[in-house]
Amino acid sequence: MPDPETLSAAGSIAAPYGTWTSPVTARTVATGSLRLGSLAIDGDDIYWIEGRPDEGGRHVVVKRSADGRIVDATPERTNVRTRVHEYGGAAYIISRGVIYYSEFADQRLYRLVPGRPPEAITPAGEWYYADASVDVSRNRLVCVREDHTVKGREAITSLVSVPLDGPVTPGRVVASGHDFYSTPRFNPDGSRLCWLAWRHPHMPWDSTELWVAEVEENGDIVRPTHVAGGEHESIVQPEWSPDGTLYFVSDRTGWWNLYRLVDGRVDPIYPMPAEFGRPQWQLGTRTWAFAGASRVLVSYGRNGRWRLATIALSTGAVTSVPTDLEAGDSVAATATHAVIAGSSASEPDAVCRIDLETGDVERVRVASDVTVAQDVVSLPQPIEFPTDHGLTAHAFYYAPRNPQFTGSAGERPPLVVVCHGGPTAATYGKLNLEIQYWTSRGFAVVDVNYGGSAGYGRAYRERLTGQWGIVDVADCVNAAKYLIARGAADADRLIIRGRSSGGYTTLAALTFRPEVFAAGASYYGIGDLARLAQDTHKFESRYLDSLIGPYPETRDVYRARSPIYFVERLSSPIIFFQGLEDQIVPPDQSRTMADAVRAKGLPVALLTFEGEQHGFRKAETIIRCLEAELFFYGAVFGFTPAGVPPVFEIENLASWRVPSRTGRM
Repeated sequence: MPDPETLSAAGSIAAPYGTWTSPVTARTVATGSLRLGSLAIDGDDIYWIEGRPDEGGRHVVVKRSADGRIVDATPERTNVRTRVHEYGGAAYIISRGVIYYSEFADQRLYRLVPGRPPEAITPAGEWYYADASVDVSRNRLVCVREDHTVKGREAITSLVSVPLDGPVTPGRVVASGHDFYSTPRFNPDGSRLCWLAWRHPHMPWDSTELWVAEVEENGDIVRPTHVAGGEHESIVQPEWSPDGTLYFVSDRTGWWNLYRLVDGRVDPIYPMPAEFGRPQWQLGTRTWAFAGASRVLVSYGRNGRWRLATIALSTGAVTSVPTDLEAGDSVAATATHAVIAGSSASEPDAVCRIDLETGDVERVRVASDVTVAQDVVSLPQPIEFPTDHGLTAHAFYYAPRNPQFTGSAGERPPLVVVCHGGPTAATYGKLNLEIQYWTSRGFAVVDVNYGGSAGYGRAYRERLTGQWGIVDVADCVNAAKYLIARGAADADRLIIRGRSSGGYTTLAALTFRPEVFAAGASYYGIGDLARLAQDTHKFESRYLDSLIGPYPETRDVYRARSPIYFVERLSSPIIFFQGLEDQIVPPDQSRTMADAVRAKGLPVALLTFEGEQHGFRKAETIIRCLEAELFFYGAVFGFTPAGVPPVFEIENLASWRVPSRTGRM
């Protein structure tokens, strides 16, 4: 790994790391980046969803016509977003130019015919809808519904039939009995329906079941049959081929690979130690699609990097698509082109249309209109490093980079250790302007795919079973140690930051490994695990059973891993960020933890935001958070960041002195 100082251009100015002037501002990060996803192809038209920070995080369905014209397909003030599972996803479907979507304001389903105003097709009430499939011959939708009509009771999830003509109803239940459902899909002639289902305490990346039923002419779902999946097998994204064969992704071998169901037999398409699926955090995640009748387009991951390829269905032959673009959670295809929402290590997210043979790319819609000079962009370096118990963990390292500056003589850069959320999720080596915000100012960054992260096979995911707060913390600590040993980081200026479950890992690392990190930032992080187990939404209400153990039977373990009970061990400043409408990690978690840090006499700040939920969507929130976090680090480490005025008071700062951690790890 190169010395960070050698990456600077000749003739640059020597200045302390963290003080560099950067073209990547907080406004650049917040307002220059649309959130692109949920791709769909309808005839010759391409559709996608844009999350727009400048519009309060509003989600808009956008259409690119065959003639290249791009327009908003949903009206002003419409917000196409569902609260099913709280994380949402699959909030709309397009069929023959008609859009059916879930409106965030009231969670009703609407039909939008071009040239007409939206028309509600479900009544007002406590029902949430998502992940619909159109039954054209019977003029209805079949979709996932969460029933919240009875207060004090866990929501009931089922598959329902919603008629597109006649009286408006909340839908008729066609499949029930499991705790969760997803991905109802009709075969081409509408005679069969498949779906996924699972039960507490499993999450969809642990164990799911694939069901198939026959559909009678009157629409009744009959003879449902469990055809694949179950205990210790996760199935994602079942789809019917044009000839009526059912394909799906399963991790029955330890890797999410593609299979098909033939005469009741499950046949592999192309078995390999790679991931052809991703965790179903949001409904509608798609990593593969039919590219005509004879092949499929696949997005697959190995060692943290994702590639595109096609697989011939008759021979199993794999052909790489010649592009360095990595697809996100949504891919679509025609017989000749891939359509993805993706990016590369040096280019921003975009809706891209890619020629499957040549790799030629048409960028239909770019997420950011901000151009960052390539000599400023810090490219991700995949690293593998030793961690506890003789194992190896994974991360992406980003060196400080700005051609105008070099660090002061003999100085090593402060290191920001990033813990992704989930925790069963992953970070990717794609251009991330938030990371560039730090590296262009003289920070090094290591984005850690700790044990438990997706993308490295089921065994790697299961490292976190019963070990949350231990394995993730150890891997973040060992990533920092690895970089310190190579001269790439200052041992006295190690920072750890994370969102949601990454916020918990941040707080756990600061509490239980206080000799390592000198500061931290928790974005809606968890301080009290028992309270999370007792006060969260249905989708994650039993998630901790696998990560820690069943509650209350293992309450002692919950307490032992909850930072709130061990604040006497803290020795580092912490800044907290919290949305006040968060239903996943309630705001009181951050308040209680901040109060404890304040009482300990450590520098602390708590910033709360009206109208924000779990994951900040408003541009003004994102800007304030980044600038506040940078200001906080400058204050506690004794340097002045460029272009960031004092924006709030840091409690207990006056008496703070930065302790030396060199030699303490």
